[in-house]
Amino acid sequence: MSTADGGRKGRSMRKKLIGRRDFIKSTLAGFGGLFFLPSIDKKQEMKIAEAKGKERKFVYRTLGKTGLKIPAINMGVMLTDNPNLIREALDSGVLLLDTAHAYMGGRNEEVIGGVIKGRPRESYFIGSKVNLPQDRTTGLYMEGATTEEFLKKLDLSLKRLGVDYVDILYQHGITRKESVAFEPVLKAFDKAKKDGKIRFTGISTHGNEPEVIHAATDSKAYDVILTAYNFKQKHYGEVRNAIAKASQAGIGIVGMKAIRGGYQQPPTVRNITASLKWILQDPNVHTIVPGFTTFEQMEIDLSVMEDLTLTEPEKIELQKEASIRGSYCQGCRQCLGQCLEGLPIPDLMRAYMYTYDYRNLPLAQDLVLTLNVPSRVCEDCGQCPVKCSIGFDVSRKIRDVARLREVPTEFIG
Repeated sequence: MSTADGGRKGRSMRKKLIGRRDFIKSTLAGFGGLFFLPSIDKKQEMKIAEAKGKERKFVYRTLGKTGLKIPAINMGVMLTDNPNLIREALDSGVLLLDTAHAYMGGRNEEVIGGVIKGRPRESYFIGSKVNLPQDRTTGLYMEGATTEEFLKKLDLSLKRLGVDYVDILYQHGITRKESVAFEPVLKAFDKAKKDGKIRFTGISTHGNEPEVIHAATDSKAYDVILTAYNFKQKHYGEVRNAIAKASQAGIGIVGMKAIRGGYQQPPTVRNITASLKWILQDPNVHTIVPGFTTFEQMEIDLSVMEDLTLTEPEKIELQKEASIRGSYCQGCRQCLGQCLEGLPIPDLMRAYMYTYDYRNLPLAQDLVLTLNVPSRVCEDCGQCPVKCSIGFDVSRKIRDVARLREVPTEFIG
């Protein structure tokens, strides 16, 4: 090989190395330096929990001004009606079960009620949610959203759960600041607290999160905020800042949607652990409620508390995931003003995620059937005018998931 050839190859190799370094640097910059947040928070405690002769490390954080000391990882029950899995989670040290009035048409609460029957009431915490009629495109409450209806649903939830009170009651699925201070809901909270039916007030959001979190903090009406928060969010920096403000005001922060829209289905162990650790690097997040549906997933999720430090392979996993669109809708709502038919696109994208990411057809069908989508959906516009902020082929996804309307429920559930 000539000296000239060697020089050219050397320059070429250096260019490749520089290009690779620049790519990694730009990818890390896109994460806003979150990888380097401290993984150990002075406010958290590490304890050894023993269950069925097995010891495991649990990280405990205090849920804001509620004073509740709970594991950094608890259980979102939405995706399972397996009483044995819920029972095992509690026996393994989980303290908080997250459910909602509408999950599985109420069956979710009923299954939890069967599991906790006979357990000391102080040995677990229940977080449930109530939603009132909302306009799917504006995010605002509609006629029928009354104090009486809210309290009626709460009473039914208590009956299903078989308890006198829930520890946290959220108003469910809020995307607008106007709804945060909706007077009928605030009146319902006041009455429920006075009657001893709830201990703490909460609000949940998985769209337009920063606006909702800031409004909830400023309102001083809430003890807990349950929010979507993950590395796939384009605006995670805004979410992080809003969470920090809320946490500093004494509000308990519960994270959800931790493992969303990945390229590997089902997610790998590294994908799961990296995603959970990413959220828990933020000391302003007090707990997360992943929706594990198998005993193996539960073991993986709870094992994350052994060491919350992100390893180098896990960081690489997150970099790889962040560069892939996946199926996670950002909930930015920019599409709503573009659709000529005024379709509830974020909700339909969520149903699509339930179908292809969660692999939960009953949940997806339940959502689609509540949306009152026209029979001829995405067929009359010619070229779809909707330009998704992350590049989804919106009309194709809508046509796909809308087919669930035609499938008999008994074939799905």
